[in-house]
Amino acid sequence: MTLRPYACAGCGHWQRWFAPPPDCPVCRDVRNALPADGWELPAEKSVADRLATRRYRPVEGITGFTTDPPFGLGSTGWLIGTPEGNVGWEAAPYYPPDALAEIRALGGIARLGASHVHGYGALWQLQERFDPPVVAVGVADLEWTKAFRVTWPVDEELELARGLTMYRTGGHFPGHCVLHDAERGILFCGDALKVDLDGGGAPRALSCHKAYHARIPLSHAELRVYREVIGRLDFHAVATPFEFAAPVTTEDVLRLFDRQLSGQPGTAPVPLEDLR
Repeated sequence: MTLRPYACAGCGHWQRWFAPPPDCPVCRDVRNALPADGWELPAEKSVADRLATRRYRPVEGITGFTTDPPFGLGSTGWLIGTPEGNVGWEAAPYYPPDALAEIRALGGIARLGASHVHGYGALWQLQERFDPPVVAVGVADLEWTKAFRVTWPVDEELELARGLTMYRTGGHFPGHCVLHDAERGILFCGDALKVDLDGGGAPRALSCHKAYHARIPLSHAELRVYREVIGRLDFHAVATPFEFAAPVTTEDVLRLFDRQLSGQPGTAPVPLEDLR
């Protein structure tokens, strides 16, 4: 029997299955909400028929791809230009033909990576189309990679390109990783952080979570690892799978973690003005 890709309309997670899957393992996990109206698990053609490409370039050399209208959680796939070739980090929920053609025109993808399952999106499409030799995911998160093949499981640290390094933070998911762009001063932070933006797109508050929908905070031990790993990285902007936010600095994030470590941890957004 032929395995085909199916997506979850609730969260955007892709699976390869014999027929429509029975359910979505990511939505069943405590970190996601169950779909209010039951399972909708369309095949690729159905997804392709309903989505167009939306793209934006927050800074030179970085392009974000997502879909219009949003699909699933509405994740963003970041294409990061480097002298050694483009690095794809996270993935859009789906890549229509024009998006794949644009990536090809920009030089394709030399290496792929992702922070954790909420950022995988249609990473399988990028692997199929561009066949990069490296597809890197935290080794503790391999159970979620049914739609694509991991070629470099990451233990603690991996340099994807010069100055572009993955670091495992754990916490939100056991294998959760961040990607630090040392040259541009950007932390691709996965779901280690959530940034609330104001009406003009400027960052106004920060939070962190074990489970966003269920409002479960990180433990003190998890926060200490976040602080140790992220605290030694120099950055002035962050990119989650859902937004690009600047200025957000290393110092801002350390103060958030210190506040969480000072007593009972929580999930409520902390205004940046209170962290400065």
